Amino acid sequence: MLDVSRLRELAVSDAGFVFDPVTGHTFNVNQTALAVLRALKEGHAPEAVVASVRDGFELEPEDDVQRDVDEFIARLRDQGLVK
Repeated sequence: MLDVSRLRELAVSDAGFVFDPVTGHTFNVNQTALAVLRALKEGHAPEAVVASVRDGFELEPEDDVQRDVDEFIARLRDQGLVK
């Protein structure tokens, strides 16, 4: 299970602008990453996030949503935002 307590501290706009009040860092995410980030902040398991992305976006059959979500979580982990 992911520890997403740091994610809950982030300020996230509908446009994908993200502000980390702890570090002062800002970054932008696309709409897919925004959906993943919000779902993780709400405490959804990565498997549920993958299913939600598959259902919520028009994706090609060859799109590897699991890999993309895993890579995004890895980046969040690298930034110390999930454990």
